[in-house]
Amino acid sequence: MKYISTRGGMPPKTFTEILLGGLASDGGLTIPEAYPRINREELARWRALDYRSLAFEIVSRFADDIPAADLKAIIDGTYTAQAFGSEEITPLKTLEPGLHILGLSNGPTLAFKDIALQLLGNLFEYVLEKTGHDLNILGATSGDTGSSAEYAMRGKPRIRVFMLSPLGKMSRFQTAQMYSLAEPNIFNLAVKGVFDDCQDMVKRVSGDAAFKARYRIGAVNSINWARITAQIVYYFKGYFAATRSNDEEVSFAVPSGNFGNILAGHVARMMGLPIRQLILATNENDVLDEFFRTGCYRVRSSAQTYHTSSPSMDISKASNFERFVFDLTGRDGALVKDLWHRVDSEGAFDLSKTGYFRKVQDFGFVSGHSTHANRMETIRRVYHDYGVMIDTHTADGVKVGLVHREAGIPLICMETALPVKFEDSINEALGQAPGRPGGFENLEKLPQHFEVLDVNAEAVKAFIAAHAG
Repeated sequence: MKYISTRGGMPPKTFTEILLGGLASDGGLTIPEAYPRINREELARWRALDYRSLAFEIVSRFADDIPAADLKAIIDGTYTAQAFGSEEITPLKTLEPGLHILGLSNGPTLAFKDIALQLLGNLFEYVLEKTGHDLNILGATSGDTGSSAEYAMRGKPRIRVFMLSPLGKMSRFQTAQMYSLAEPNIFNLAVKGVFDDCQDMVKRVSGDAAFKARYRIGAVNSINWARITAQIVYYFKGYFAATRSNDEEVSFAVPSGNFGNILAGHVARMMGLPIRQLILATNENDVLDEFFRTGCYRVRSSAQTYHTSSPSMDISKASNFERFVFDLTGRDGALVKDLWHRVDSEGAFDLSKTGYFRKVQDFGFVSGHSTHANRMETIRRVYHDYGVMIDTHTADGVKVGLVHREAGIPLICMETALPVKFEDSINEALGQAPGRPGGFENLEKLPQHFEVLDVNAEAVKAFIAAHAG
């Protein structure tokens, strides 16, 4: 399989050639030349597979330049009961017939991003050992990506991680989980801004081709295609767990910030998984909901980005959205390049009066948003009715999912993190604190290690240059 850019300016490359990088050379995002299609016989065979075997079947179709035995060993070493709490890896919780929550947050940092980043860390290590190179990872986080990436990369001798996060904008648990790491290859940079400022700086640094090459800058944010590949797996696993026959359809409700999680669902649907609806849920930062309702993609400024009780979704520039628009426009790289130039110069583009927007429904997308009051009510409702405690982001998904729920179609709501990561909000909703898994009892009391930076890409470059080794 070969990969191209959403903006049409990159020669086709293999999986391992794009694995360590972030943006494509023309500023776009890497994407397969064509998605693999899964026929009915393959789908029937996959239903009986355990998570590791299913992951190999799917990932091997995207990473076909890694020898099969090596890839299988990497996958088998990643998805273990020790790392994810059970052999199921992503267990399905049934609230009532036809209503489910897919448990994605049982990894080392209690967030769904562990599923992709644990694999990514092992893939990075494999490729770097083969080539003898080192890698400086530059990333941005709104809460969970940072800790998931750092826990996946800590202690790996050929890798250093430079993670930007918005100062004071994450939960206390999320902040402590990242900043308490003392490994010498982990550097936390707390930025005096919002997540979009962090993400913009990552893009500006990565866009400096000479600097990127000199310091071997790589990416772990969801713009890294390997993360999307890993996330496709649990859509198939969730589908099999919630159905008895491959003749059934399901819908997925997905809390969405940077559009990576739901993009994996889009790819699964394009591969042939019987998904009826992909229900996109935002919080008050409703840029994506606005697009799917109106056809207008209008990014917000830092000042217009709300700090909410589901902070990992406090994002107003959804990086992965470009990949979906590439598919929506018939894979017209020149048009995508023009649309994102409009975003850069005018802050928006509008497809409402084009035939492209009318095709959104052909891809199964519907959307909605929720408020803080909605989240509190949903957390209380799910706990009262089903005895299940969910976090604020999962509550966004459940709230919007129930609005779009259809009779006779199983609804699978994607869990994004365990409630313990958002203790203050759970206390507000339920009047009690969530239980803490072992090893996290005194997390906030540990010493914290971070550097504070202004919103300045040159300052990020200077810090990397001083610490890259």
